[in-house]
Amino acid sequence: MQAVAATPNARTWSPAHLAALITANVALALGPWFVRLADTGPVAAGFWRLTIALPVIFALSLREPAERRRVAGGTLALVAGAGVFFALDLASWHVGIATTKLANASLFGNSGSVILMAWGLIAARRAPRGLEIAAIVAALAGAALLMGGSLEVSHASFVGDLFCLLAGFFYAFYILMLAPARARLGQFSVLFWSTLTGAPILLGVAALMGEAIVPHHWTPLLVLAMSSQVIGQGFLIYSLRNFTPLVIGLALLTQPAVSALAGWLAFGEVLSAGDVLGMVLLAGALAMAKAGDKPG
Repeated sequence: MQAVAATPNARTWSPAHLAALITANVALALGPWFVRLADTGPVAAGFWRLTIALPVIFALSLREPAERRRVAGGTLALVAGAGVFFALDLASWHVGIATTKLANASLFGNSGSVILMAWGLIAARRAPRGLEIAAIVAALAGAALLMGGSLEVSHASFVGDLFCLLAGFFYAFYILMLAPARARLGQFSVLFWSTLTGAPILLGVAALMGEAIVPHHWTPLLVLAMSSQVIGQGFLIYSLRNFTPLVIGLALLTQPAVSALAGWLAFGEVLSAGDVLGMVLLAGALAMAKAGDKPG
């Protein structure tokens, strides 16, 4: 994400930008619920997530200036490469969602946030400032509290946890490859090309795994596509131009808190005092990161 760190506008944000970043993470955090409701295989659900959303994303991309839609050469390689990593992320994550708990999937699936935070500091070629250190410590402490309070890693869910951890690794590289492309293309043009690249990969993986591909009930997949792919990914890519990698990474760590809240509301999972404290720490981490996000 060197291009984000080096772009003057990368640190210019408004309340609307912050609202978009938060909305993106809320929409993405609810994705595992709809994957479970789908009557296809988990990887096939990822294929439909991209395929159903593709015409909407294409239509939205046509609203962008012509020069922000033109993709070729190195930019095309970036968005295509990002699409491959995104397909691998979804395949791994959806398998994990099917075999482990909702909160596990959200927390481990966002483990790539740590990579993003570290890379942001490396790209800036400086030591972390005081508020950034505090933000990272608060974020990791909050995640640890949520893990201790709502995640029960057992033998039955161990394989699913590993798949979700692998997904987090792939997702970090997806974000890193999209950042320089986002500096040249509109947000929905970027999303269109990465989605177009990823969809056939997911279909191939689902077929190789022998999954049920054609659903009987379309509603969960329609909601998954609109909430996670159009709103979640669209707003997240929009945010890449306005925030540093550190803030993007910390924002991604708020997703486990949202998933824990969804688990409580939808499935009656009681939030412990540790869970609540973890959510507060994660929210505080994002606020501290914004306060410390000044030109170096």
